[in-house]
Amino acid sequence: MLSPPHVLAALEAKRAAFEGYELRTGQALEHYRQALAWFAGQEYASLRARLAGSAAPGARPSCEREAGRPFIRPFGLTWEHHAQARAWAMEVLRGVITAAVDGSQITPSADFSIPVGAVQVGWFVNPHREGAPYIKDLAFEVLAPAELQPGQEMAEREFPDLQVNLRRFERECAQLIRLMERFQREGAKALCFFDGSLVISFAGHMRPELRARYIDAIVALIEASERTRIPLVGYIDTSHAADLTAMLDYLLGRSPAARPSDASLLRREMAWGDRTEALQCARQDLVFDEGVRPSYYERVYFVYLKTTSENAPARLDLPGWIVEEGLLGWVLDVVRAECVVGTGYPYALETADALAVITTPDRERFYRLCQEFLAQSQIPLRYSRKAYSKRSRR
Repeated sequence: MLSPPHVLAALEAKRAAFEGYELRTGQALEHYRQALAWFAGQEYASLRARLAGSAAPGARPSCEREAGRPFIRPFGLTWEHHAQARAWAMEVLRGVITAAVDGSQITPSADFSIPVGAVQVGWFVNPHREGAPYIKDLAFEVLAPAELQPGQEMAEREFPDLQVNLRRFERECAQLIRLMERFQREGAKALCFFDGSLVISFAGHMRPELRARYIDAIVALIEASERTRIPLVGYIDTSHAADLTAMLDYLLGRSPAARPSDASLLRREMAWGDRTEALQCARQDLVFDEGVRPSYYERVYFVYLKTTSENAPARLDLPGWIVEEGLLGWVLDVVRAECVVGTGYPYALETADALAVITTPDRERFYRLCQEFLAQSQIPLRYSRKAYSKRSRR
């Protein structure tokens, strides 16, 4: 049981450490604000030339870079109350299909002698047309022992959770691809949301077999957007990426001991609706080797968009064709409108998340159903007595 008096006493003992961290962070951010002001005065060609010496300087300027133009682009519209904002949003969204996919998973429980996992993917399609119904749907997949332990090596058998997470990622990408292909066939004006980044640095620390499947899934997703010309937005509500600040460090020849995130640098510089200019991804990570990176990471662009008054801006990852073909302004207006309807978060993603989420009680019900199914199938199952004791006491 947590004791609040003990927690507060422990926090008080570290007060100086927290205050020192805040001071150092503020000083560092001021240096990067000056660097950003310098960047705004530079032109596209000279910056690209200075960055040519590095295969992965964090980011590169896009065709939006103009010397003397601020890096942060103001939104320019204001409203007296939320009803006005909502009216603007509904006009922007009229006739535009917005779709989002999200997933949840149940990882194998160590309390059961037979490993079993599950993946649930939900999707929401909103046509924003009078008389056209929205779509809410789910897909549920159980992962059997052989799918959780696909290899013979002990490392894979010890981490079946990785297989569940991977399967969820693959199912989310595949469902978005199906939606984009459908929208293309119908000639629809549409935009698809992916819940997360299109830059999959997390996969760089995985086994080669798992990493390859993540790469296949994300490359197929961005290629589907390129092929169908349906805009795709990878939405990261709370981003800790430091691609912009890494680029500024490279341009100015600095190697800081600690680098702030892009979002923390931009937070106080942006008002609601403001966005940054687009940058091309050039992140250094372990996912793509030098021969492969140009074929994917250079096709991913990103912008930061302020979708709430107080929080840091969200990061939006986008296929490069959206920027190159001049669709970025329209895409960002659709995202803004979705965030107005969703009160700070895209309504389509919010709805997909509510569809896909698996709660703690849901997990308990799943395990009970598994027990009943295995018993009916006369498949022996052993259950941890320690876990049974915990459940009976809580």
